[in-house]
Amino acid sequence: MEIKKADFVISAVNHIQYPQDILSHVAMVGKSNVGKSSLINAMTHQNKLARVSSEPGKTRLINFFLINDGYYLVDLPGYGFARVSKGEKSKWGDMINEYFDKAHQLKLIILIVDIRHTPTGEDLQMAEWIRHYEIPVIIAASKSDKLGKTRVKPQASKIREQLGFTDQVPVVPYSVLSRRGIDDILNLLDEYIVECRPTL
Repeated sequence: MEIKKADFVISAVNHIQYPQDILSHVAMVGKSNVGKSSLINAMTHQNKLARVSSEPGKTRLINFFLINDGYYLVDLPGYGFARVSKGEKSKWGDMINEYFDKAHQLKLIILIVDIRHTPTGEDLQMAEWIRHYEIPVIIAASKSDKLGKTRVKPQASKIREQLGFTDQVPVVPYSVLSRRGIDDILNLLDEYIVECRPTL
């Protein structure tokens, strides 16, 4: 799948504010500062479509991006940032849970993890949520350029196992710097969504 057009649409806090149409959703999830916004920018070939910050916890809303006028990339708030109150963490969790429950157009989740590290407790909880809602998932393993080439594939498989997913769940090591794996992620989207365009 080639992304030729990408536009920010809306930031939402609840389901009433979600786009009210039939277009498919692809949701990006991951811990704070894992690189969700950077991946969105790399996939869309735009440097500033999604806001990138060196400070974790900046994405506190659900951001919708319209892709090719045919489906949405949805950037969910990052989880696991320590320097926020328990109330704020609970609010983020409720926001994500409501999205999973109410966004009936959700066709695929891209779960982003750092390939260099063992999945966190929050990553494991997210994996449980994904299985509970029975949503198809791709694991996108970031910063693959930081590992030696012989370590990438076994580490990716190890992370999938640690998250509790079967071999049927794709794991794609990628790097936004080298762009390795970005096209692989885009090509996988064709298996899960069909772009819808309004008839003229």
